[in-house]
Amino acid sequence: MKIVILLSLFASTAAFVPSVKTKASFASRLYSATLNGDTTSTVPAELTVAAVPKVAQRWRKSTKQVITLGPVSSNVEMIEKLFLAGADVFRLNFSHGSQEQKKELLEMIRVVEDKYNHPIAVLGDLQGPKLRVGEFSNPEGEYLEKGATFRLDLDTAKGDKNRVQLPHPEIITASEVGHALLIDDGKVKLTVVSKGDSWLYCRVDVPGKIKDRKGVNTPDCILDISPLTPKDRSDLEYMLKIGVDWVALSFVQTPNDIEEMNLLIDQYLPAGMFRPAVLAKIEKPSCFEGDNLERIVTISNGIMVARGDLGVECPPEDVPILQKRIIDECRRQGKPVIVATQMLESMIESPTPTRAEASDCATAIYDGADAIMLSAESAAGMYPIEAVTMQQRIINRVESDQHYRSYLEQNVVIPENTASDAVIVAARQIARSINAKAIVCFSLRGSTVLRAARKRPSVPILALCPFRETARQLALSWGVYPELSKPGSYGSVSEDDMFNYDKPVVEESTNDFDVVLRNACRASLNKGLVSDPNDLLVVTAGLPFGTPGAANIIRVVPAAGPSCWDGVCRVD
Repeated sequence: MKIVILLSLFASTAAFVPSVKTKASFASRLYSATLNGDTTSTVPAELTVAAVPKVAQRWRKSTKQVITLGPVSSNVEMIEKLFLAGADVFRLNFSHGSQEQKKELLEMIRVVEDKYNHPIAVLGDLQGPKLRVGEFSNPEGEYLEKGATFRLDLDTAKGDKNRVQLPHPEIITASEVGHALLIDDGKVKLTVVSKGDSWLYCRVDVPGKIKDRKGVNTPDCILDISPLTPKDRSDLEYMLKIGVDWVALSFVQTPNDIEEMNLLIDQYLPAGMFRPAVLAKIEKPSCFEGDNLERIVTISNGIMVARGDLGVECPPEDVPILQKRIIDECRRQGKPVIVATQMLESMIESPTPTRAEASDCATAIYDGADAIMLSAESAAGMYPIEAVTMQQRIINRVESDQHYRSYLEQNVVIPENTASDAVIVAARQIARSINAKAIVCFSLRGSTVLRAARKRPSVPILALCPFRETARQLALSWGVYPELSKPGSYGSVSEDDMFNYDKPVVEESTNDFDVVLRNACRASLNKGLVSDPNDLLVVTAGLPFGTPGAANIIRVVPAAGPSCWDGVCRVD
């Protein structure tokens, strides 16, 4: 047995993380040098001290950023800049543009992903049903006076100051006397006073002008309508073909809508393609009736707090409360949740946000959201990079506040009575006790990583997955730094292939778990999570390898590798 004493790697204050071109960790090179009989020096001659890669600095956050792409962010150069500014997930809004344009954007995202060897999630957002009134004879529309009576019906004739077509019989059927109808995002409010099979007579409670094709919201009723229009079904099939990582469903009213979505994915998913995760957009009051919210979160993979329509159909003073309720339920069930809509709205035309917008972003972060989203700010605004950068600045500032950790820990998440949950709870406690730099989770489908994120540990979670698609989906989760491994097959994956990172230098070992630990150390270097060979990592894994959901091992290892401890490395 040979024993090597580790000396400091620091010739200056620079960290020992290798540059992007460096393929081997300090431990592997030291190990190889020792095997070759070089025990006279502690650092092999070819090893040089390098600064932390610039890209590593953007990982110093737990809350993720979802960035919508659009006309001003539709080339690979801009997508790369947005990624470096903090983007973790890119949203493709299928309400606008062609399917072919979305495929081009996805291919550009994959170019950036390959360049930086870091998984980037792609979220495809379905448009959903658009409920609108018909057209008016007057191209300028009609002004409805307060207290006037106005009729909505199925007649295709153009409207006037007394009536207009409502080409949605589902609304007429579901509406009852006393129900409210909101036109043009609530600018005009009508209340149903009487109804027939093909018409509604309404009283104008909030006056205003109605123009052609303005939207209609129905806060008081559940419509007998599918959340997936023919356009959505076509878009969904296309998303599955090109390989998006998440699919967002609009107009969710009840858990049945998510079940319909899952059935369609099973029907449309091409053979050999990875199944995307389903994100339910909560924007209807019916989601909060009975146990609907709990059930929707249970059968979805993630949730979006879509405050646009939610803010129209619910009183404004209720929206912050509902936002907290949604986040708490997602946290309880371990599902990622995005807070969206008007986060930095003024930055569409201004290089800086309002103080109220900064506070709004901060509130979502304090609430414990996994991610916050930009829409028009990054898709069509004048300052897309500044908006993403500002979002990251707010995240970093909030997460450095001493109150942030106390707020997260006030929301106690009760662990399940399983071995995996027990291991994750123990890993979190160990990491805090020894001041570890990260918790490393080996996970086949991401379930172990989601359990770890649910506990909101005080250190980053490094997720190592055999499937590239799983790593991408985990890019949305709080505190998770997914590492791309060699893409595995969709059947069984050999242990060699599961942990082969771009053909790294892997020391010969008869202990499979030893190889796993060496790859954990190597991945922590790649992400810049460690800066000293004595930095500690808490590693969780499941044996036998490849067992979904298994987490039954905890190991504390230094960044130098599993053969080292307290500055001493043993080589048999």
